[in-house]
Amino acid sequence: MRPFGKRDLFGYAMGDFGCNMCFALITNYMMLYYIQYIGLKTTDWAWIIIVGKIWDAINDPIIGSLVDNVKIGKSGKFMPWISMGSVALIVTTTLTFLPIRNAGYTFKVIFCLVTYCLWSVAYTMANVPYGALHSCITEDPAQRTNLSTFRSIGAGLAQAPLMLLLPIILYDKNDNLLGNRMVYVALICTAVGFFGFLLVRVLVTERVHIEKEERKFNYAATVKAFFTNRPLIAATIVTFVQIICFMSMTSVNNIIFQTYFKNARLVSIVNIVAYVPLVALMPFIGKITRRIGKRGISVYSAAVGVITGIVAVFLPMKPENPSAVPVWMVCLMLVDVSNSVLSILIWAMVVDCIDYSYKKTGVKEEGSVYALYSFFRKLAQGAGSAICALALSACGYVESLGAQQSMQTALNIKNMYIYFMLAGSVVTAAVMKFMYNIKE
Repeated sequence: MRPFGKRDLFGYAMGDFGCNMCFALITNYMMLYYIQYIGLKTTDWAWIIIVGKIWDAINDPIIGSLVDNVKIGKSGKFMPWISMGSVALIVTTTLTFLPIRNAGYTFKVIFCLVTYCLWSVAYTMANVPYGALHSCITEDPAQRTNLSTFRSIGAGLAQAPLMLLLPIILYDKNDNLLGNRMVYVALICTAVGFFGFLLVRVLVTERVHIEKEERKFNYAATVKAFFTNRPLIAATIVTFVQIICFMSMTSVNNIIFQTYFKNARLVSIVNIVAYVPLVALMPFIGKITRRIGKRGISVYSAAVGVITGIVAVFLPMKPENPSAVPVWMVCLMLVDVSNSVLSILIWAMVVDCIDYSYKKTGVKEEGSVYALYSFFRKLAQGAGSAICALALSACGYVESLGAQQSMQTALNIKNMYIYFMLAGSVVTAAVMKFMYNIKE
């Protein structure tokens, strides 16, 4: 069998590249598309996302158990599932952005709910086997950290160009969203993402095969193992908080530049600047991790976010001041440090937690355990989107006004954004310090 090498690293990176060509589009623009272009109310958007995530509670464990217990073809445990999921992801992502602006309101609500639920199933079919594949490429901890780093690189290769180009393409001169272009953007993004999934199949080798005892599948035992796995619970809590306080708030930053700084196209520059910590840390993350451990670097990076968030709360950053945007950009970059570190290391942590569960139970169920973790990620995404919509409403946001919100509303939204990121950094530091207990 071919030894582990750069081919595996690049191939594995292309999997998250494929996932994020679709996921980044949904995360950054689906809410804006439906409330600013299609015309849904923020309150309706909130309950649609919550219902969608309840549906995820049903399909995630089912797909995870299928991945563990149903082998399709002879090309490995995970590869056939990745192939099926990638095709479904192309179709459902494109469907999500069909221009139904002139349809009746009830139809819009139903269409949004149904397409989002279908997209969730497709994403699970692609992402759960892809994430579980990590533990079957190599058993070496250093190599697994490298895989996690390259996974983040793959995600960055997808998200960076989207964040740079889409604000330029999707906003008019008055900072309004050009929603009629979204379906074409979705077609291009999904086609490029599908090519990434193809590279996973071509370049990555499954090497680690655990012989399991023949036994009746017991999902209750899998759930019990998950909830008695202390480091995995810690990683899940941190992931939940990071998604709600950072990832789900990405679309809010777009609204801040629409309404507070009055220049939505600057979002492309801000998004690139936000990636500076991620790019800066990637070459050194392996060395730092070997020196102070995954938990240590997570705590220190979150502390940087806490300090910066507290400072940002008291900085005026008035939009008429020329220095306001640069100061805002620097604050976002520093507060986002904890999110950047976790986005690199979290996948290696989850694989460590899967091995921790295997040592405790003697059963290695990569797909099922990862599916439960994935479920909580998706629950966080749904909760984050719902909380985001309700928080915007609490700040005074009026859907029909688009970019023309009152200055007080715009200020409320800006402050709310900082408070959420600060809270995310505080919780991350506390949980990683006092709950995550895997020794390096």
